[in-house]
Amino acid sequence: MKILAVDTATESCSVAIADADLGTLTEVTSFRKETHSKHLLGMIRTALELSGLGISDMDGFAVARGPGSFTGLRIGISTVKGFAAASGKPLAGVSNLDALAFQFPFSPNLLCVLLDARRKEVYCACYRSERGALRKETEEQTLSPDKAIANIGEPCLFVGNGAVLYQKVVTEQKGEMAHFVPSCLNVIRASTVAHLGMERFEKNDVDDVASFVPSYLRKSEAELNFEKKMNLYPD
Repeated sequence: MKILAVDTATESCSVAIADADLGTLTEVTSFRKETHSKHLLGMIRTALELSGLGISDMDGFAVARGPGSFTGLRIGISTVKGFAAASGKPLAGVSNLDALAFQFPFSPNLLCVLLDARRKEVYCACYRSERGALRKETEEQTLSPDKAIANIGEPCLFVGNGAVLYQKVVTEQKGEMAHFVPSCLNVIRASTVAHLGMERFEKNDVDDVASFVPSYLRKSEAELNFEKKMNLYPD
């Protein structure tokens, strides 16, 4: 089985082609301040060309479903949904928090993924490794950095762009219990999204293409402004 995987949820944009037997065939990742919509299709073409494959050779599609940038998620998900709908091939959404956690399967310590949610908040979840298999210890939430780490009372590996952004806060609260990874390892890779998507395909656990939507974990700025304008939540 061959699949195309895409992640556009954060400041990085990543595309991968993976094979169930051979693993990752190609991965292309870009960091640009411009919107991902300017580069995503070109990156997909590049990944396919490097793999010597065409979009018709794909047996399925995997996409990071969030949480993350609202605009970024819509770009990646709408693109992949288009491919899936046009080809009739299955689609599997993957949590961005799960994807980043999976990149550290043998952490001896508790693993806490922190992704920048802006507005001085983070998307967060904690995981624990059991012989290379990750178990989710907490549900996915949107919290202030202080609240996200408040209940951690043991050595913990903090990963994600939120861990970088709020490293000082984490260190001040957790001291020597807090551990961090090099910045290059805080990037969500499409090859990981592909692997987790492949696991879902093997279980015949797929998403309905028509109804598939991003996992935002909170309301958008536009929704909050609209509610405030309509005086739904008066001060």
